[in-house]
Amino acid sequence: MSVLEITPLSPAIGAVVDGVQLSEPLSGANRDALTEALLRHQVLFFRNQPVTPTQQRDFARQFGDLHIHPIYPNVPETPQILVLDTHADNLPDNDNWHTDVTFITTPPLGAVLAAKTLPPTGGDTLWASGTAAFDALSPRLQALLEGLTATHDFAKSFPASRHAISQESRAQWEATRAKHPQLSHPVIRTHPVTGRKALFVNEGFTLRINELPPRESEALLAFLYAHVARPEFTVRWRWQVNDVAFWDNRVTQHYAVADYLPERRVMHRATILGDTPF
Repeated sequence: MSVLEITPLSPAIGAVVDGVQLSEPLSGANRDALTEALLRHQVLFFRNQPVTPTQQRDFARQFGDLHIHPIYPNVPETPQILVLDTHADNLPDNDNWHTDVTFITTPPLGAVLAAKTLPPTGGDTLWASGTAAFDALSPRLQALLEGLTATHDFAKSFPASRHAISQESRAQWEATRAKHPQLSHPVIRTHPVTGRKALFVNEGFTLRINELPPRESEALLAFLYAHVARPEFTVRWRWQVNDVAFWDNRVTQHYAVADYLPERRVMHRATILGDTPF
């Protein structure tokens, strides 16, 4: 059995993992060790992992059932692997701070992202710790936020103006819109395993705080978006081809830096289903 070497990247978030091949089934001990490391560090990075879509799917499945994205394209023979292929003719839409798929009632537990094609420079991804951001708030603001809920909307990150252009894409978009109406999640989420509190609003999908007037909601969300992105709560990863990142989507946000255009960047993602936030 291999022995995992886990090297933290910052006090708040991020660690590099060595001593495991993600293309092979995990031993029970290694699965437990990765789960523990994920809970502690929130995002794990693995170098030199040339996984196929099937191997990436099978690795992610060891941590839960997988989501099939309703809008992004996927690998035809492995629909659980979505394809993020961005370039001058398909501009990025994930260059904002967001938590994946918070427009469903059970947002993902986590995600596994593999780098397939990279630009000569640029294309980094940043992750932010919602727990570190919450812990740094004053007790009075923490108490206020814990009683609030926020509306999340699929269409904020996937507007019809971009994703419903052709007749076929319009039908797909409208079907997704009907299946995923606006819904509410708590502004502060409790991690179901660790019990730690985390900010759970994000620029990508959050529309408003339900219990506040519009101007107060807008001002408070603007503060929280800026707060979670403070450098001391974040880690920045400079990708190499065949790198893999595995993150806890319940308590993190991430931002894909779109500084590489017109060069091309291709990433594969598997998304692990989660539970209802509380």
